[in-house]
Amino acid sequence: MDSLREKINEFLNQKEIAVVGASRNPAKYGNIVLKKLQSAGYLVYPVNPNASEVNGHRAYSGLSGLPTSVKAAVVVVPPEISEKIAGQAIAAGFRYIWFQPGAESEAAISSLEAAGIRVIHGTCLLVRVSP
Repeated sequence: MDSLREKINEFLNQKEIAVVGASRNPAKYGNIVLKKLQSAGYLVYPVNPNASEVNGHRAYSGLSGLPTSVKAAVVVVPPEISEKIAGQAIAAGFRYIWFQPGAESEAAISSLEAAGIRVIHGTCLLVRVSP
């Protein structure tokens, strides 16, 4: 079994990362995560079905609309939405999903892992990314 450290390193080696739950509100974690990744040099893709753009980036309504080169996503939504996102990630061929604390769902984690997707949960991305 792969260690958490290995999964985190693999995730952070991605150049393009989707942020599911990207918010237009600068005080929300979905916005904070987006800005942190952007300032660290990642190409970020906001996913928010209720916004056309977030922080000057085109927003996508779901994972299926993203460029096919995007294979990693940070999830910052309630657990019941995470379960829907898991299905989208599997269908879109994602390889890495990071659930921010509070976004994880056992059902989502199980279905993603069963599909061979590397899942990170129980740790905050914000403390792992250096600007």
